Amino acid sequence: MRILAVSDIESEYFYDYYTPDKLQGVDLIIGCGDLSVEYLEFLVTMAGCPLFYIHGNHDDKYKREPEGCVCIDDRFFEYKGIRFVGLGGCYRYKDGKYMYTERQMKRRIQKLWFKIRKKGGFDVLVTHAPARHLNDFDNITHRGFECFNLLLDRYSPKLFVHGHVHTNYGARIPRRTEHGDTLVINATDHCFLDIEI
Repeated sequence: MRILAVSDIESEYFYDYYTPDKLQGVDLIIGCGDLSVEYLEFLVTMAGCPLFYIHGNHDDKYKREPEGCVCIDDRFFEYKGIRFVGLGGCYRYKDGKYMYTERQMKRRIQKLWFKIRKKGGFDVLVTHAPARHLNDFDNITHRGFECFNLLLDRYSPKLFVHGHVHTNYGARIPRRTEHGDTLVINATDHCFLDIEI
């Protein structure tokens, strides 16, 4: 399956310099937050494939949800036998609709626990924020969630896709890394993945 993961930055590669070949062969788009409604609608229209997304910490400005896209925030969602868990937002550093304390994020996960257990786990974790000590920073603005590590350790999904920590924040911010058997992708701007799930 060819996946396009996007987050945080509306890429000029697609938006300003679009040619049809750039999205050719993409089977699924995963949006990890902080992208405009119009950009997500553009991608789903041009690619002609499903687009699943969660909210970023700045998405409280949405006046409407993007048409043709599927919000998987706070959901266990299955597509072609692939099991997704979506948890948008970031660590609370100020008041905001999509900002959460560690305790609040744990509660969100607990609400999905029965579905996850019933289906025997999940294959793809889609979040805006990273996991704690896995592509995050020590400052509160870009701190990851400890409870994401617990999800990864317990269920070992094949893929964990997040955004929030822009790759231009520093020279040592990885695009791809691993956590046990899980491939971890920082989707800031865009990233193509060819993966069997």
